[in-house]
Amino acid sequence: MAQPPPEALSLAGRRVAFTTPQTGGGGAYGGRLGAILRQRGARPVPVPTVAIQPHDPDRLRPFLLPGALDPFAAVAFTSRSGISAFARALQSSHRPLSSSGASALPFTVAALGSDADLLDRAFLSRLCGDAGTRVAVLVPDVATPAGLAEALGPGSGRRVLCPVPDVVGLREPPVVPDFLAGLEAAGWVAVRAPAYTTCWAGPGCAGPLVGPDAAAPDAVVFTSTAEVEGLLKGLDAAGWSWARLRARWPGMVVAAHGPVTADGARRLGVEVDVVSARFSSFHGVVDALVTAFSPP
Repeated sequence: MAQPPPEALSLAGRRVAFTTPQTGGGGAYGGRLGAILRQRGARPVPVPTVAIQPHDPDRLRPFLLPGALDPFAAVAFTSRSGISAFARALQSSHRPLSSSGASALPFTVAALGSDADLLDRAFLSRLCGDAGTRVAVLVPDVATPAGLAEALGPGSGRRVLCPVPDVVGLREPPVVPDFLAGLEAAGWVAVRAPAYTTCWAGPGCAGPLVGPDAAAPDAVVFTSTAEVEGLLKGLDAAGWSWARLRARWPGMVVAAHGPVTADGARRLGVEVDVVSARFSSFHGVVDALVTAFSPP
């Protein structure tokens, strides 16, 4: 049997907790991160503090009628879950949402980093009847909603559809509102479409970290601000606090998937030790952990 490459064991034996949702289509976030951690030899410890739930299809129905996208110049997805939710809803549509020849201008479909892998030809063809000649896929160099708004450029009064989550049981992080405001400031008419729900995973979500039989984690990874708030709510429900958790596991490295998540965590009083410099995929935050655990 061929030996794995050296980087495959760069986290060998490390227990890495991660608060990423385990639910959601299109390759659930938690499953993808857990797989990358296992590839590096880590022992993943799922601690999902938020859950992703589909909406009733009727919530998206106004955007799924034939020709519904004709007034739009672009669709901008800020998450993989948004693409997956829209793809599921599209299954009930028998004609493209933007008809052939609706405009001589390109129709832009934008997504962040590796999320764009879901924008295959079948998906694009259901959005636009002449996808092969008219659709332009946009993936910004900076894989953040702010980077996406900047990459879309001046709107000049054009309309952009933004499938984003409704947040239930948690405060909505500023990421999506700031994204929509950035589009408006650039001259776009941003239309918010309720694609799915992000909600708290419940009072028992912190159990793998605070239970009497919990083993010491070497690290905890946050991939969104909502996950941080979800963990803090879970700790409070269990009679714990972040300070008490840090005291219990003083060696635990706190890692954030990109600066947006890191800033959100700090606003909630959670200090971050490691921030990934590459955040177009989860490989970046895992690489940052490897560096943190490497000898100086």
